[in-house]
Amino acid sequence: MKPRILIADDHLLVAEGIHKLLESEVDVVGIHSDGRSLVRAVSETHPDLIIIDISLPLLNGLDAARQIKQLDAKAKILMLTMHADQVFVVEAFRVGVAGYVLKQSLSNELQHAVKEVLKGNTYISPSVAQGVVEYLNRPAQVKEGEAEGNEFDHTLSPRQREVLQLVAEGRSTKEIAAILNVSTKTVEFHRTRIMKELGLKTRPELTKYAIANGIITLQAVVPSES
Repeated sequence: MKPRILIADDHLLVAEGIHKLLESEVDVVGIHSDGRSLVRAVSETHPDLIIIDISLPLLNGLDAARQIKQLDAKAKILMLTMHADQVFVVEAFRVGVAGYVLKQSLSNELQHAVKEVLKGNTYISPSVAQGVVEYLNRPAQVKEGEAEGNEFDHTLSPRQREVLQLVAEGRSTKEIAAILNVSTKTVEFHRTRIMKELGLKTRPELTKYAIANGIITLQAVVPSES
């Protein structure tokens, strides 16, 4: 029986390309364009491997991976992304992914990475591996003294990060409440707490923070009606 795989990428052509590339060796049981539908699908289908892009709407790939690992600590996750910055790579492995491949890599590298992760091994694109090793080997005091923006920000709770992403994407309070299945008052409470925690006062400031910290990409921002 072929390994069962879920794919999450907000670009349908990319997702279909991955499907086509891997279909001879795996059974793709679902393709999802946002992190929330992916998390639901994982709980329903229990795939052997999940391939995730970091830049996903509604719930980004890192936070989706975090939720998936909470659902199933043994879940095998492979990040396939354009983000080569070491902060993203380090955070991904901190979350618990087993593989990290850059989208600009050759197709046979993705095939190799999939095989390695399915076997229970770890894989990381050689083009980013050396930078990560150097980063991890740096003394703690050196990391602490680095300029702001070079470390993944853990200021916010997972729920606050969810709200921040949706606010930064331009979703209205009602939309966010419906997506998270909470009241509008709860959304407003979280947004107020987020602004206080970060020392920010406006939505554009929140959006800028979310982009700078890898919670969303600029392309994810959508017009808001409120």
